[in-house]
Amino acid sequence: MSRPLNAPAWLTARPIAHRGLHDRAGGIPENTLAAAEAAALAGYAIECDVQISADGEAMVFHDATLGRLTGTEGAVDATPAAELGKLTVFGTAERIPTLTEFLTHIGGRVPVVVEIKSRFDGDRRLTRRTAEVVAGFDAPIALKSFDPGIVGTLAEIAPEKIPRGIVAEASQDDPEYDRLTPSLRTALSGLLHLDESRPDFLSWRVGDLPGPVPYLCRRLGNMPVMTWTVRTPEQRALAAAHADQMVFEGFRP
Repeated sequence: MSRPLNAPAWLTARPIAHRGLHDRAGGIPENTLAAAEAAALAGYAIECDVQISADGEAMVFHDATLGRLTGTEGAVDATPAAELGKLTVFGTAERIPTLTEFLTHIGGRVPVVVEIKSRFDGDRRLTRRTAEVVAGFDAPIALKSFDPGIVGTLAEIAPEKIPRGIVAEASQDDPEYDRLTPSLRTALSGLLHLDESRPDFLSWRVGDLPGPVPYLCRRLGNMPVMTWTVRTPEQRALAAAHADQMVFEGFRP
């Protein structure tokens, strides 16, 4: 933690809209250009997710499979970008954008925090494509991932101007973690990978606040802490007391 951190003030200056300022009932699906536009117009920073297409493009999409969001069977990484771009989200007119389209639409109006999704399988195609895309934008953009290997790769390949963060939680209760070894799960919850990942900021689960890991990152490491995903007044109070900014959903701060 003795190295200088790349943590500009814009990183935590504004509340961060989780997957954009989405509102399914209002016809604004998550991770779409409409959700991004709504957040930008309201002055919020934006968090979005990326998955890789079959032909190596970074697509703004949360799930590994298409069913929940599009009603179409199949995996994102088995579908070419052109086909993904034709699919509509939640039955609206909104389609799945590429990361390039998403960032171009925002045009640097507000910060964007991009989460690189991972299966913890060592595949770095999405990491490299994401770094390549953001290198083409002179805008406030940060990258983050749950996977310390991805964050460590970003330290090697991403432009120096791009802050990189680790997303973490005190325990891994999602079934997706079942494939991981106990030692890796311990390393994830305790940030025992800092020599490898070298993050500039921490994104920590709000339900795990307060806790020793975010406390030490803030107080001893001077590392900014975001917290996710804030949905209730009680969680908002936790975020205000124990983090530098929140990733929020379902209300307007």
